Order: sequence, then structure tokens, then C-alpha cells
Amino acid sequence: MNLTFRTEPRQGDIARIREMAESTGFFYDHEVEVAVELIEERLQKGEKSGYYFVFAEADGVTAAYSCYGPIATTKSSHDLYWIVTHNDYRGLGIGKKLLDETYRHVKAMGGTAVYAETSGREHYAPTQHFYHSAGYVLEATLKDFYDKGDDKLIYVKRLA
Repeated sequence: MNLTFRTEPRQGDIARIREMAESTGFFYDHEVEVAVELIEERLQKGEKSGYYFVFAEADGVTAAYSCYGPIATTKSSHDLYWIVTHNDYRGLGIGKKLLDETYRHVKAMGGTAVYAETSGREHYAPTQHFYHSAGYVLEATLKDFYDKGDDKLIYVKRLA
């Protein structure tokens, strides 16, 4: 598999982001809509949107993407808003390579830490494991954040 990366969003990414997010089985419909809104905003406003993307292409097919950006009012912290790998490409190591490429861009922007959040529900155990295996540390748990029994887990990856 030939894996390449690009950072410039394209109009066709709107439908592909929707398809990738839906393929995972992890996201509610309203969450998928947020993912689509972020790429649309980036396409409309460019970097002024505050949303940056890295797309991983496997043999010319967009297999995964990350969306990140600097956190307002911080000196060098960034949010990892989304990292999604199409279900057909999961388990191939694309996500970790995509994170490494994302970190490279965050560092180039002066970033020193990346924050990611996810649900504490059992359904999200694979996501939690992914962050742990990628060197993230669970920094905080916000009890019943999304709903009763659905905690918000906040992870951080400090960049050297």
C-alpha cells in the first residue's frame, strides 16, 4: 500500500468525510454533521476557520483524516477535533501514521501539546485504546458530561 498525505481540502472531501465517519459505526448522525460542517467551514474560510486537516491517501483513495487546530487563548496547545479512518482501512496502522503527520504540522505551528476527547462509554474502548497506544495520557474525566453514565475523557499528547 502506498500511503501519502495532503493538507489541502478539496470539495470532494465533504462527501468522503461523511462516508468515512458513517463507516466507523461510532458516531451519531449529529456528530457526522459536525464533521461535515468543519470541512465546509475550512473550504469557505480557509485557515481563518481555525480548522486544519491532514488526509491520508492509500493508493490514491482517501482512507483517513485528522482535523486539528490551535486552542484560542493558549500559547501552544492544539485540539485534535477528529481522527477518522474508514472502516475498510482500520487495523493497518494508518491512524498512527496520520497522527505522526498531524504532529509534524502542529509542531511547525509552534504547538507543544495535542488534546483529544472521547466518550467514556464501553462502545468507545477501541478509541480509548488507540489514544493510549499512541502515547496519550488521560488528563481528565468529566462525569456524566454527554449524558448520565457517559463521561467525557480528555487525553493529552505532549510533543517533544
